[in-house]
Amino acid sequence: MYSYLNNYNLMYRQNEKLASDIEKAINGEYSAINCYAKLANLASKENERKQILEIRQDEINHFQQFTQIYTSLTGRQPQPTIIEECPDLYRNGLEFALQDEQQTVDFYLNIADETNNPYIKEVFRRAAADEQNHAVWFLYYFSKAR
Repeated sequence: MYSYLNNYNLMYRQNEKLASDIEKAINGEYSAINCYAKLANLASKENERKQILEIRQDEINHFQQFTQIYTSLTGRQPQPTIIEECPDLYRNGLEFALQDEQQTVDFYLNIADETNNPYIKEVFRRAAADEQNHAVWFLYYFSKAR
């Protein structure tokens, strides 16, 4: 009986951490969706604006996937909040987005590594790859803006 309770407590704590991490990811995606709309409006070149909007669409897809996972894990809908304010200047926004995307790659890979659920693992590995790609675009535009 004691072993069963220990296993149950361990699984409960792991699920709580996973749910908490996914909630943080949802808030990050929600913040990025809002920030990238702002960045797209600040972009002076049409090709940059279109690429930023394409990146924003990826973030919307991540947000929807993470919300579905969170809801299936917890039985409740998340209440997303903006966790970081987006800079008002285009160049500063690009730098902010670049740093955020790079940090997000590691965070998503950690989530993928810590879960034994193959679906969640694959969703977060794919999202990490997308975030790395986004970082490259933001680095490119930031370098051009310097």
